[in-house]
Amino acid sequence: MGDIESAKRAAATRAVTEHFQPHFKYIGIGSGSTIVYVVEAIKALDIEVSRMRFIPTGYQSRQLVINAGLTPWSFDDLPVGALMDVCFDGADEVDEDLNCIKGGGACLHQEKLVATHAKRFVCVADYRKLQKRLLSHWPSIPIEVEPLAVDAVMSQLQYELGSTKPEIRQLGSDKVSPLKTDQNNFIVDAPFPTLLLPRDVEAGTALGRKKGTWEVQTLAKEIKQLEGVLSVGIFAGENGDEAMARGCRTGGQKPSVVYFGMQDGSVEVKAAASVGAGGAAAK
Repeated sequence: MGDIESAKRAAATRAVTEHFQPHFKYIGIGSGSTIVYVVEAIKALDIEVSRMRFIPTGYQSRQLVINAGLTPWSFDDLPVGALMDVCFDGADEVDEDLNCIKGGGACLHQEKLVATHAKRFVCVADYRKLQKRLLSHWPSIPIEVEPLAVDAVMSQLQYELGSTKPEIRQLGSDKVSPLKTDQNNFIVDAPFPTLLLPRDVEAGTALGRKKGTWEVQTLAKEIKQLEGVLSVGIFAGENGDEAMARGCRTGGQKPSVVYFGMQDGSVEVKAAASVGAGGAAAK
């Protein structure tokens, strides 16, 4: 196993050990290569899971759940008012404030549904995903768009919001047809300059709509308002702990804590202030 895969496994193992509890009933299972090790770590805990329900964010993660002998559960089968006790998912890039970009695997809409309906989103990633600002290394923002509106949305992204050459994601190496999501929509990948944090703006860094320079939460809101956009691959703002602290049962979308598997085999943990350094499991 290479350094990267070993890093993913180490991060997943620690994240599950510290955030998976025997009394949990509903658990979100995200998408991507890191989640393979999350499911592996859950099975290794030797906890009774027969009454637990695992809500996947896509077809591949559903198959992971089934193959592990766990019980899959559809998001729309959750009882009214019920929240997931925790969700585990990866990220394509994470900034200093734990905002993240997701959607490289084209499951961002279901990933956001699960994240916003979980008490806590625990993110698992390797060292390559840790950056000071979003779009430092990852090239673009994934956006799920209705096919009928895709040309209009791409025009607005480029000429109104300042994206440089947004493109419809293509299927396969030959790239002869658009990729379709589980909702039968297109993914538009929209490049922008590095996204700013609120403190960058407070420090005087200039924003420019025509140049496409944006603060992360502001851009996420602007893109979401475009007619035809279903979901935006920026997970920013509040986390689940913060949303519940102010009396909201849903709405937190960014991780409360991120586990980064490092190149030397260690695991670096970055937690929001609402969680604290210990990163205790949600109640």
